[in-house]
Amino acid sequence: MATMRTHALTFKIIAECSTTKARVGKMTLPHNIVDTPVFMPVGTQGTLKGMLPEQLKELDCRIMLGNTYHLGHRPGPELLEKAGGLHKFMNWDRCLLTDSGGFQMVSLLKLAEITEEGVKFESPHDGSEMMLTPEKSIEIQNSIGADIIMQLDDVVHSTTTGPRVEEAMHRTIRWLDRCLVAHGRPHDQNIFPIVQGGLDAELRKQCAQELTKRDVAGFAIGGLSGGEEKSQFWRMVDVSTDHLPRDKPRYLMGVGFAEDLVVCSALGCDMYDCVFPTRTARFGNALVREGSLNLCKKAFSQDYRPIDATCACSTCSQYTRAYLHTIAANEAVASSLITVHNVAFQLDLMRSIQQSIIEDRFPAFIQNFFRVRHPDGQYPVWAVEALAKVNVKLDSKEAIGENAGQMDGGELSQLTIESGQVGQTKESGQVGQTKESVKS
Repeated sequence: MATMRTHALTFKIIAECSTTKARVGKMTLPHNIVDTPVFMPVGTQGTLKGMLPEQLKELDCRIMLGNTYHLGHRPGPELLEKAGGLHKFMNWDRCLLTDSGGFQMVSLLKLAEITEEGVKFESPHDGSEMMLTPEKSIEIQNSIGADIIMQLDDVVHSTTTGPRVEEAMHRTIRWLDRCLVAHGRPHDQNIFPIVQGGLDAELRKQCAQELTKRDVAGFAIGGLSGGEEKSQFWRMVDVSTDHLPRDKPRYLMGVGFAEDLVVCSALGCDMYDCVFPTRTARFGNALVREGSLNLCKKAFSQDYRPIDATCACSTCSQYTRAYLHTIAANEAVASSLITVHNVAFQLDLMRSIQQSIIEDRFPAFIQNFFRVRHPDGQYPVWAVEALAKVNVKLDSKEAIGENAGQMDGGELSQLTIESGQVGQTKESGQVGQTKESVKS
């Protein structure tokens, strides 16, 4: 029997929804206490594009991400160790989570060679080779010093089927054991294993059951939100949370669209990350409760309201839609101003979810959220089905078909840029996500 570790993380559930699988927790980490469910902004290379660490603190952001693959290339682990870790290097005294570098197996697949030893990458920066093994991934993450670090997992594209999916699942389990042996800082860093298994519920169940035999502080759900149909996505989330421990945090990787955050919290997830709110800001898109405002559209040229009158962020308190429209396509500062709002929107949404769970009115919160987002009552089929699984009924006039929910944040952002239709009508510039705005 393995020796029990003393983890640098405690997780206390302080409220549970009486209807769904949602819960509110307090996750205590070396650098801060994080309330869950939580959205974590992505700062790929030691910076959140368009925001300073001080601005994140003003929004009460308590945890953000760094990318092991990119930080391992530049500035590299030696420099980070000399700087005292990424916290000091980037002047961030709150929590950090780093990924393992494994996702690059998918995003840089043409540059990667995967074997049992690890993943050999060709750097997109300079063409140099880098062998990322489970041991090397942990070594780099130990140098970075994040509060939560991820095991190196064998990642396949979310739409992959066949023997490769099972191979990757079993290899992920083997690589976890190598990561745990290699971990040099268990007193102040926590390894999360990653549930894999593609779109096969039985493989997901088997993986979760194997991972939970290891003494770890929390778990991640990986290999999703990569283009699979949403009807498959939510079912894999649901089966994963069903087979993970109640008393440990569950991190759903790569998810950040507002509807996904609400539904997946109901399915029992506690942590999320995604580049969507920051990336879409760089194209002039501001997130609001009704959907998205494409501020590049002429409809906002004489709109002197803030992005959101109910938002207390510095952008909404000082700048109008008309001003942001004027600079959106021309000035880099527009990206920064909209990013501040979009991150504030995500964090406020999570706080609202937390409060509704604490007050045991989360089902009503969900129903109101979807009414505001889809005032015509045409809800995505996948969301209706997922919520029904956890006893929440959406009274839908006509559910939108599957293709309305298949896009991830990046795809939605691109569609917004190309069509200008997401979240806006020609007549008034008012938001509202219509069938036309989400066709693939």
